[in-house]
Amino acid sequence: MKRLLGGAVMGLGMFAAGISQAQTLFVGEAGPNRGARAAALQGFADTAAEVSGGSVTMDIQWGGALFKANAALAGIADGVADLGTIIAVYFPKEMVAYGIADLPLENPDAWVGMKATDELMRTDASIQANLADMNLVYIGTFTTSAVHIACKGGAIRSVEDIAGKKVRGVGAYGNTFKEFGANMVPMSIYDAYQGLDTGLLDCSQGYSYAIAALKQQEVIDSYTLLNWGQVGALGIFMNKDAYDALDASAQEALLTAGAEVPDLLGELITADNEKAVQTMKDAGVEVIELAAEERSKLVEKGNVFIGEWVEKANAVGLDGEALLETYRGLIDKYTEERDTKGYPWLRG
Repeated sequence: MKRLLGGAVMGLGMFAAGISQAQTLFVGEAGPNRGARAAALQGFADTAAEVSGGSVTMDIQWGGALFKANAALAGIADGVADLGTIIAVYFPKEMVAYGIADLPLENPDAWVGMKATDELMRTDASIQANLADMNLVYIGTFTTSAVHIACKGGAIRSVEDIAGKKVRGVGAYGNTFKEFGANMVPMSIYDAYQGLDTGLLDCSQGYSYAIAALKQQEVIDSYTLLNWGQVGALGIFMNKDAYDALDASAQEALLTAGAEVPDLLGELITADNEKAVQTMKDAGVEVIELAAEERSKLVEKGNVFIGEWVEKANAVGLDGEALLETYRGLIDKYTEERDTKGYPWLRG
């Protein structure tokens, strides 16, 4: 750790001295080097190196080697890493602006959500100023993709089926399940297999690719597609001092690489989700699509938590209503682009 930290600090010092030679940036990532998001992060690093002509390279420290997920904000802001992944749910007050991507806004499409979030984070001056106050610069965004729910025992076919179930859930989605009478169980998605297998859980909020990756199809009977929203507030942020010390071409390389993440991860995660649903079906899991009238009940109840987000944004000096209006407009923009042009990776 001391060697890595020393290298990161030395890198900052070299930038400050104006040395223009090739630089290696240290990247902190709490997750393992596997799966769609890991591939997207590596793709981001590769693109930055290519666009910069090799002058910007990255040393990605996987698996929390530099800091765990709940210490990422301080780790990046304080220079333990030059840049890395921040998950907003761990920092609800500091990352309230980014938390807009976690709201249940009737947008389950991974690519649409990432594109809308990316444009908002890149173009809104108030968000950029808010991040700068924390010594952070936004670079690019990921998503966990659409929120669905896996159950053992009674399936969720309507919102009435939620009442009384022991549910693992997080964020506004988990809060909405609670409003419908779920008994919430604090548990990570990584422990949900055991929880479902032993009866500690009846249902677990999750994402299709994660269900298959964690082999939860072995311990569930049903999987209900909610088509409601996604958890999208996790992405790449950079230490502002380190960013400001880069020359303009290196900064542009990072921003260009970050802007390509939604297309790269969108293709990977869409394919993984489709494959995962088929894996569940092959394992005998009943895959249910929640009826539109039932989903509308989730949406209505979830609006309470959208309103709470607006108040939290206002409390830190942001215009919550204006940001929400802009973000909804961006979701509409990229939904229309998808519907008229198709996904970028399918455009030939």
